[in-house]
Amino acid sequence: MSADLNKKLKEKYDAIDQDVEAHLEGLLHSKPINYWDYIQTDALLNLQVQRTVFPDEKVFIMYHQISELLFKMILSEIEQVAKSDQISTEVFTDKIMRISRYFDVLTSSFSIMKDGMDIDQYNKFRTTLIPASGFQSAQYRKIEFSSTELINLIDKRFRDTIDRNSSYENAFEHLYWQAAGKDYKTGKKTYTLSAFEDRYKEEFIRFTKFYQYNNLWTKFKALPEASRANKDLVKAMRHYDYTVNIKWVMAHYHTANHYLNIGGQTAEATGGSEWVKYMHPKYQKRIFFPDLWTENEKETWGTDI
Repeated sequence: MSADLNKKLKEKYDAIDQDVEAHLEGLLHSKPINYWDYIQTDALLNLQVQRTVFPDEKVFIMYHQISELLFKMILSEIEQVAKSDQISTEVFTDKIMRISRYFDVLTSSFSIMKDGMDIDQYNKFRTTLIPASGFQSAQYRKIEFSSTELINLIDKRFRDTIDRNSSYENAFEHLYWQAAGKDYKTGKKTYTLSAFEDRYKEEFIRFTKFYQYNNLWTKFKALPEASRANKDLVKAMRHYDYTVNIKWVMAHYHTANHYLNIGGQTAEATGGSEWVKYMHPKYQKRIFFPDLWTENEKETWGTDI
């Protein structure tokens, strides 16, 4: 071992009050790493637990597990931007495009679901999933919270009248996805929504308290004027916004329509939501970065695809 490498190792372990020689001795007894150990292949391949005997249910399970892994990758990229005190235009642009590429994969991958499952099998095994719903993806909700300010996630019916300084609790009760499981006239919530809130609401509120001031949109607006005017960065921001809130959502919408609209009759989602109005972007107009779009673009949001 070179003297330089030995010095660097000693500095590393001295910094954490550790004996470098003890760690080097430990290497004598450790096993070499293998691919299957590092990736945890056996554990990963044993996570697909079916509720029915239909083979295509396994496709459904694995597809959603892959999506959750991609969501985790996206959140990791966003976190790096959020926790950076000073970030260059180039790095910001690179991070946004990385996130967009993950969503490009998610968008194109919907063909696995749309064209990769037998309709009869799906409509049989889906009844065993009630009252679970895709809107219960906590990671996707965190992606939304960390991408933009809460006001941009408020149900469009209340967005213009809600107090922008409203409490997190009140804002949470008016988020657009509440419409998937709440009757605003009576205030009654479905079991699907109530169970989701019981599991994640407190965690979401803690999460949003940090990201309300460190989300991608707020971080962008805090950049120097020259950075905010950078064409590559603005293009990347618009690409991300359009990809997440129109292209990916519509790919999901068309897949749901393929399985749930049979013979002109629209079936109810497993979570009981009015999924057409909940999912289609033209109804909710979810826009992460509103100032980067013209009034006409915002008005016609989601109508061109």
